[in-house]
Amino acid sequence: MAYEKPIPDHRRKWDTEEYEKIVAARLEEEEKKALEKELSKLDPPVRREMLKPREYKVDLDSKLGKSQVITKTTPASQQGGYYCNVCDCVVKDSINFLDHINGKKHQRNLGMSMKVERSSLEQVRKRFEMNKKKMDEKKKEYDFEERIKELKEEEEKQKAYKKEKRKERKRKADGDLDEDLDPDMAAMMGFSGFGSSKKS
Repeated sequence: MAYEKPIPDHRRKWDTEEYEKIVAARLEEEEKKALEKELSKLDPPVRREMLKPREYKVDLDSKLGKSQVITKTTPASQQGGYYCNVCDCVVKDSINFLDHINGKKHQRNLGMSMKVERSSLEQVRKRFEMNKKKMDEKKKEYDFEERIKELKEEEEKQKAYKKEKRKERKRKADGDLDEDLDPDMAAMMGFSGFGSSKKS
């Protein structure tokens, strides 16, 4: 019996069993993800704090006017610009840095929501009282009319002091002239001295 060579078939053969297994595994994964998503919706959402005022001063001008050498190995916190240690990022200018600090991503990393606590009527009244006290203190500290009076008084005192100094200098100068003048010469010329009220 002669060996017959099989006719080559150029069509691709697919292993259907293998692909059915892959599809079944994918369907199982999708079902798990859908279940996890539904369970996460049932879990209570993470409670974040209400937005609070900043308790520290933002340092924008400590590096102002200073030059710094930056290499490839320089850590992000020491590179040029403003570094946010909460979000671990560098912002190039002060306006964008302030926008970043006040932004949603930064506040979320701090554990705050962007919602502001609603003030009660009592809190508003207390705030008004506090601001009124501050205004009264400012008026006491800086009363415009009183300040003008004080400035005028100081100016008058200064003028009086200068006048007194001028008179004193004049007296000294007159005294020096009297000493320099020879009495015989003054008598011969017809006067006894400059600036003196004595008559001979």
